[in-house]
Amino acid sequence: MRQVTTIAAAVAGVILLAPGLGLADGDAKSGNDLYHQNCAVCHGAAGKGDGPGAAALTPKPRDLTDKAYMSGLDDRKLHESIAKGGQAIGKSPLMPPMGAALSAQQIDDIVAYVRTLAK
Repeated sequence: MRQVTTIAAAVAGVILLAPGLGLADGDAKSGNDLYHQNCAVCHGAAGKGDGPGAAALTPKPRDLTDKAYMSGLDDRKLHESIAKGGQAIGKSPLMPPMGAALSAQQIDDIVAYVRTLAK
């Protein structure tokens, strides 16, 4: 039984760190550039949800600097919201899916950068 538990824990660790699952270590520096190219128009340069594209949106884009809210979202959820759009995770359908335009690694990089905004 102990051997089965050890193997299961090892497999779970590999799965959780696998690239493309939104759980791998992203590069926040690369994510900064990608965020400003793809996300800042709505979420704002500082992540406060006040980008120029936000003016016409209801609901407004999420304030990514809100530490209490962001701490309740795991990396997988953030990755999925970027890849599949807001509607895929029960949020605003106005957030477009970016999975066709961005690689899984690029999305992981954006997640890593977004995590720096709520500190």
